[in-house]
Amino acid sequence: MAVDLLLGLQWGDEGKGKIVDVLTSNYNIIARFQGGPNAGHTLVFNGKKHVLHTIPSGIFHEDTTNLVGNGVVIDPVIFKSELDKLEDQNVDYRKSLVISRKAHIILPTHRLLDAASEASKGKAKIGSTLKGIGPTYMDKTGRNGIRVGDLELSDWKERYRALANKHESMISFYNVDIEYNLKELETEFFKAIEVLKSLQFIDSEEYIYQAQKSDKTILAEGAQGSLLDIDFGTYPFVTSSNTTAAGACTGLGVSPNKIGEVFGIFKAYTTRVGSGPFPTELFDKDGEDMARIGNEFGATTGRPRRCGWLDLVALRYACQVNGVTQLMMMKGDVLSGFKTLKVCTAYKYKGDIIQHFPYNIEPENVEPIYTEVEGWAEDLTNMSDASEMPKALNDYIDFLEKELEIPITIVSVGPDRKQTIFRNK
Repeated sequence: MAVDLLLGLQWGDEGKGKIVDVLTSNYNIIARFQGGPNAGHTLVFNGKKHVLHTIPSGIFHEDTTNLVGNGVVIDPVIFKSELDKLEDQNVDYRKSLVISRKAHIILPTHRLLDAASEASKGKAKIGSTLKGIGPTYMDKTGRNGIRVGDLELSDWKERYRALANKHESMISFYNVDIEYNLKELETEFFKAIEVLKSLQFIDSEEYIYQAQKSDKTILAEGAQGSLLDIDFGTYPFVTSSNTTAAGACTGLGVSPNKIGEVFGIFKAYTTRVGSGPFPTELFDKDGEDMARIGNEFGATTGRPRRCGWLDLVALRYACQVNGVTQLMMMKGDVLSGFKTLKVCTAYKYKGDIIQHFPYNIEPENVEPIYTEVEGWAEDLTNMSDASEMPKALNDYIDFLEKELEIPITIVSVGPDRKQTIFRNK
């Protein structure tokens, strides 16, 4: 059985958590394959909002196994906090949550290193979430990291102390004023480690292989967005993992020929949190309205998101890199009331008109070229069937499908799982 993928196609915050939640009933296993608690997947159902950071978004479905893959980095303290919230909601996660032994662990000193590194950059800050993600992946590639499977070894605390001591010497190298009480941080950390050790650890690549042989259905859930990919994103303003389809293969141990559908999630407009280039960013009332109506604040950081028109150059690039087979458009309801919509269909790049995503999209090199389309006034939030959608919205979708040459099969018209319109394609 092939593994289906669900990925964000912009700079994150596309609404992946909601769509995973909507699709979960079709799958036996939901597997996170990269990232860590810098992710914020928001789910809304039964009038309640739920935010997950590391745990897969299928956790609220009783009969679904939720797997944290080897490509994920885990902060035990944040993980424990997520588990506590699930317990408060009577979610029996112990029978439905499994963790790869090869997933790396974020230490308290990783977070301190993250803060010291970001503080030392001054105006050149990359907009880190300060969750210790980057330093943890650096230790992974530097072959220094501590993995979940190490917790089963008798000498894991000695390994921890050696790495933490190394980190403290590195923090002093940055020569910035970072105040911390490591003993206090470690007390919380070791308590959370004991909770983590009470869960089921697995050899995830074998687990998934056997699940495939048994014809189990599997959905791989990505975090962040394709334009934040360490290789293909807007470097250096990116995350520290591969957020694209290739990351699912390395982050779960799935062979490329076992990938099935690739679901690409995008907003009907574009947003970005933190630093980095953003060709279609708006600084006028339209941008303010998008942010206000769309409640555009980061689910993890709480930082306001920058807003702009849909960028088809960037979106086409993300579809190409990921091999997207189906598109799902989020937050169509936010654009209700805009008389005219703009869509970036090309860039003026160093004097030439191009339609591909170039190496550098800083404002001195790139100017967006827009196509205007008619907006719609209707409130979409109570619509449940494609037949109810206004003509202007259908025209907008048709325009996007023609440009991208990929069908848009789902349109989200609100945050609740019920506010989802399936389009037959």
